[in-house]
Amino acid sequence: MDALYPPIKPYARHAFKVDGRHTLYVEEVGNPAGIPAVFLHGGPGAGCEDYHRRFFDPDRYRLILFDQRGAGRSTPHADLQDNTTWHLVEDLEWLRRHFGFEQWLVFGGSWGSTLGLAYAETHPERVSALILRGIFLCRPHEIHWFYQEGASRIFPEYWEDFIAPVEPERRGNLLQAYHELLTGNDELRRMAAARAWSVWEGRTATLSPNPEVVAHFKDPRVATAMARIECHYFMHDAFLRPNQLLEDAYRLAAIPGVIVHGRYDMICPVENAWALHRAWPGSELSIQPHSGHSAGEPEISAALARATRFFADRL
Repeated sequence: MDALYPPIKPYARHAFKVDGRHTLYVEEVGNPAGIPAVFLHGGPGAGCEDYHRRFFDPDRYRLILFDQRGAGRSTPHADLQDNTTWHLVEDLEWLRRHFGFEQWLVFGGSWGSTLGLAYAETHPERVSALILRGIFLCRPHEIHWFYQEGASRIFPEYWEDFIAPVEPERRGNLLQAYHELLTGNDELRRMAAARAWSVWEGRTATLSPNPEVVAHFKDPRVATAMARIECHYFMHDAFLRPNQLLEDAYRLAAIPGVIVHGRYDMICPVENAWALHRAWPGSELSIQPHSGHSAGEPEISAALARATRFFADRL
């Protein structure tokens, strides 16, 4: 990630209570007088990491990062109640209004691209630009590819570990089986399932094996939120109607955007990015030829940093 800006600390941290249940952890980074931007982490449930601040020139951007409901340092941790795509879209609007931004640049990867699209299609007048990475449109066949059959054929040894917590007779519907484990009362089985779910994603996120990425996904706190919240969302098709994000892409017509995607992304295949690019004619598609899914892949990091520089000049 040498293409990124140097490490930076937030100049302000907040805990915002957005309803009677959820409190969001929020950071402000960079220049208080800079171009407004918001970072949307993946998962859902992954939370923000320190390196996420480094995609943006701190002299030119005022960057807002926040842990979505139940993720990272937001509370209650790994909570599923009142936790849907549309609650998160409302949270984004709450934050925009709170900070007094007329518009802001929206930057999101993987699930963050899903949320960024849902937000931009709902509030297009509030988005100055979109930078999206590792496109995930949450269509049923995308979820089936990664959690039932598809990626399993590319990583059979990793897949064996993923399905291990599920009894053989329940493996015809792994999403349903995992949902029961992750919301069940047996704490040991719940934790084992969360770890297996999260490690499967960590192992497949990079083109070459990356022990640091896998270690992050193994962390019990990260794994619990990731597994529970992802499974909850995917059981409900991310609370989207079928093909909603592509059908509503016409609402992005006035928004400039850059799509960055790894050619060998095994979590979110590159076809997703191509479909979005074709539905959103104003977008620029940048396929990285030697990359997988992770934002930490060198080519992808460099492409994302170029995109923020481009929009810093343009905006």
